[in-house]
Amino acid sequence: MPGEAVTLQLGPYAGSAGAHWWGLQAAALRRPTEAAELLSSALLRPAQAPGGRESHAPRLVALELKGGVGALRTEGAGAEAPGTWNGAVAAYLERDPGSRAVRAGAGSAGAAVGAGPARFPQEEASSSGSAAARGPAPAPSPLAAAQEGPLGSHVQLWSDHPTVQLHPKSLYVIRQYMHDGDCGCLEAFAQGEGLLQDTACMEELEDRLHYFVEECDYLQGFQVLCDLHNGFSGVGAKVTELLCDEYSGKGILSWGLTPALSNVADSQRNAYRLMNTALGIVHLSTHSSLFCPLSLSGSLGLKPRPPVTFPYISYDASLNDHSSAILAAALDTLTVPYRLSSSQGSILHLAETLNFSGRKVAAAWVSVPFPALHGSSLPDALCTHRDVPWKPLASCRERKGSSCFAQSVVLRGVCKDRRSSTSAGRQPRSPLHACESTEHVLQHYLHTVFPGAFSTSHVLEQPCYTPPPYPQFFSPCLSRQGFLLDKPPTSSPAAVESIPVLAALQSAPLLHTLLYGLYKDLQKLNTRRCASFFSAGVEQDDFQEALHKLRTLSQCYETELEADESEDEADSD
Repeated sequence: MPGEAVTLQLGPYAGSAGAHWWGLQAAALRRPTEAAELLSSALLRPAQAPGGRESHAPRLVALELKGGVGALRTEGAGAEAPGTWNGAVAAYLERDPGSRAVRAGAGSAGAAVGAGPARFPQEEASSSGSAAARGPAPAPSPLAAAQEGPLGSHVQLWSDHPTVQLHPKSLYVIRQYMHDGDCGCLEAFAQGEGLLQDTACMEELEDRLHYFVEECDYLQGFQVLCDLHNGFSGVGAKVTELLCDEYSGKGILSWGLTPALSNVADSQRNAYRLMNTALGIVHLSTHSSLFCPLSLSGSLGLKPRPPVTFPYISYDASLNDHSSAILAAALDTLTVPYRLSSSQGSILHLAETLNFSGRKVAAAWVSVPFPALHGSSLPDALCTHRDVPWKPLASCRERKGSSCFAQSVVLRGVCKDRRSSTSAGRQPRSPLHACESTEHVLQHYLHTVFPGAFSTSHVLEQPCYTPPPYPQFFSPCLSRQGFLLDKPPTSSPAAVESIPVLAALQSAPLLHTLLYGLYKDLQKLNTRRCASFFSAGVEQDDFQEALHKLRTLSQCYETELEADESEDEADSD
């Protein structure tokens, strides 16, 4: 059985992705009739809900800014419920007219991203004139009700829709900086570093960290979810340095999260974002066993590109609630190898399969949902795609026929029954149809598509459950279980309750494109116009050293093709 891991959640966007991730795990726990393929105790600890009911809470330390915790109490997430009252308990929900949540479609500048033809309820409400002229509104379909969400609103703060109970020691509010506003924000790397140089702040962090570490029977390591685009990249740098020093030998898997960027018109903020990102990647990868950037943004550099699209999801890239939900589904799938009930895998073991030869940065890919017809076999589903049907989360332009050095692949939500669709006595339709198990099918497929790469893979029947408050931004072409329908629905589509997901962590040449591209953009940047960024505490010499490390790191992923492209870029410059 795998050991326990402690999660650190640093920043508001990391908090949003984390909230959805804990919600996905809580949804899986509500399915007790199914065989538990994933061990909940790897990331969750036993807790007691109101009324004495048994519950689970994440083994979590979350750092947030003043004004960023919403409905949660600033001193924590609420005490463990006392077990002295065993009588009936009633819950009441008060509709708050002053809620921070913004009504769906009201003032949102973003457009839906994706190929799904479905129209959202908020689009219907704002697409024409007076509603009264159309007569009484029809009763909402199950899908519309699920899309509407709590109180008919899109969440602005992750803490406005807590899906699991948090321990009182989980939440620490940093009062020196504001969550939002034009001033007093945590916007520079050095500001984040400086926070953990404050004795009181460091003691608070260590106290909460030690509490969760000491209750573990076998600590396998740490997960760090960190905002990469703001000053929390500096917080993450100091946190991973602390973990590396105090818990040597334990795995540290760090995820650098960035929202899907829609507005880069502010040149100073754009420059800050770029420098925070570069410094964060260098420091987080140095002190982690493995580091992976996660974003639906088309680019982390100076030149904006459209956000990532998915064939069967229509999401609003301007809503962090939407983009972070997709990243949460990826996280819940990518972390399967060290949460399996039947495996001794660990964070460190996963990292060591990918981080050889100095390659401590990994790229994530995801297919959400994995496109398959209900009842079809895995060979049938894979044979319909010339290329792997996943999209990169590394903010790089997708390449056809991309290669990789090593990869960890997880496919979940598919039936493991290998009753062949090939008739008895006839030749299999393909080599995949001749495989004896779904695990062998996926392995054979990966070795065919990525010859020479070191590939590990896992296949789970357990899907990714998507009940509210998970956004219902799915195409109407999907069934309740997230499979493709044979034909378009004739009535209102039902809410999607679960989805199959295919995801991978790769050590790949694609990362040379990302890292070297950031290096080139920083070379073009006039840092003299960013005096306030450096006045916060970053020395010019340290910044130049980080740039050198970024270029060295990019060279670990360079192949002959990337070297030729780099020479072509140099000639064009």
